[in-house]
Amino acid sequence: MNDFTVRAWRIEDAESIAQSANNPNIAKNLRNVFPNPYTLDDAAWFINDCLANAEKKQISQAIAVNGQAVGSIGIFVKDDVYEKSAELGYWLAQDYWRRGIMSKAVSIICKEAFERFDIVRIFAEPFADNAGSRGVLEKAGFTYEGTMRDGIYKNGEIHSYCMYSLLKGEFMG
Repeated sequence: MNDFTVRAWRIEDAESIAQSANNPNIAKNLRNVFPNPYTLDDAAWFINDCLANAEKKQISQAIAVNGQAVGSIGIFVKDDVYEKSAELGYWLAQDYWRRGIMSKAVSIICKEAFERFDIVRIFAEPFADNAGSRGVLEKAGFTYEGTMRDGIYKNGEIHSYCMYSLLKGEFMG
């Protein structure tokens, strides 16, 4: 499926995002800051936060299908000794999984981030048992660097997570 866009957030996206994000199958693979259940108020807060921070060292955009926001993707530049690195995060409504949308969206946002920011590395940390997300990163050209054993605590359980990275020289090469 190629009929999607990666675009700036709009206030009117709140309803479709709340509907798409209110899914425990999405929340179980994300950090605890992602609420479950996911309400209209959560969506409005998130969109307003993205808009307020749009000019800072981040890119946070909607993934839209047929004009409706059905996911989110963002790149966040780190600081201190990590200032040349940025973290990638994303989620997509379950109805659109396994259609090739996310790996293409990852490539789009990584290109923008490498062009816009003075960074050399973009990394992502999917949960080790999230085969879908790991596949997205691999299709987008990320390199698997290793597994951080028992590195996260989610929903009362200890899990491992993986480290993936994409270097500017590899991507822009």
